Amino acid sequence: MTSSRNILLGLLCGLVAGAFWGGVFLAPKLLSDFTPLQMTAGRYIAYGLVSVLLLAPSWKTVMAKTTVRDWRDLAALSLLGNLIYYVGLSIAVKSAGVALASLIIGLLPVTITLVGARPGEGTPVRRLLAPLALIVAGGACINLDAFAAAGRSGMGRTLIGLAGALLALSMWTAYAVWNARRLAATPRFNSHEWSLLTGVATGLLSLVLVIPAFLLGGEAHAPAAWGGFWAVGFAVAIGASVIGNGLWNAASRLLPLSLSGQLIVFETVFALLYGFLREGRWPRPLESAAIVLILAGVLWSARRHRA
Repeated sequence: MTSSRNILLGLLCGLVAGAFWGGVFLAPKLLSDFTPLQMTAGRYIAYGLVSVLLLAPSWKTVMAKTTVRDWRDLAALSLLGNLIYYVGLSIAVKSAGVALASLIIGLLPVTITLVGARPGEGTPVRRLLAPLALIVAGGACINLDAFAAAGRSGMGRTLIGLAGALLALSMWTAYAVWNARRLAATPRFNSHEWSLLTGVATGLLSLVLVIPAFLLGGEAHAPAAWGGFWAVGFAVAIGASVIGNGLWNAASRLLPLSLSGQLIVFETVFALLYGFLREGRWPRPLESAAIVLILAGVLWSARRHRA
């Protein structure tokens, strides 16, 4: 069992991280004239630059305790949890909308718990089956709503969006489980340092995308459009990647993986809220049911983890 204090602090970190992460789902809508590859490259080049600037005062100290194995794992984690994940998310949002993308990716609490569960760690999975079933039911509701709203004419785009969302879901599941294990095994870095090192690795990897993203594809854009592109890229880099990832790393250290993985539901809730505000509408009945079911499942699970 986990202490009530750690659960409260972990939930708070997850809540605030979710508020920042939810904004990520709006970026593809705000930058609809740009390709998913351009959005991915822009966001993570910005993340890398911001991370280097924030690490600058302690650069020598942090680099002195960083090993080759650390850089190897950081590169792999960055590829899974940032670059490939964000390409999938961008495709999902552009093709099928914020609601479907956010609620499919909102199944992360289920996938992380099932993939990352270890005997004797956290609450046994058998005690979480009922809460997890509620989250799965919520995911089913949003799929039914998305395909009903799309109709025959939009079925192809919805399927492409669903494929992108499932790609993002699988990549972030692998990232979350591996990252939590790595954090637990690497006490020499605090959560903020690990987040910034991830940013440096991601920024370096994203340079590989520059030629295919900006020189070989996409349409020509006016200078004002590029200004908006980089403004959104840096806003997402600072809010979602630096602050959000740092808070997520803190939650991962405070809570067992069977609970911390479920806090990603807050990202889903905030993404939906931002999406509905931007579209100027209330959620449809099945969307409302999905939100209620997913939230109920996570809160029920948190109660079962409390000491």
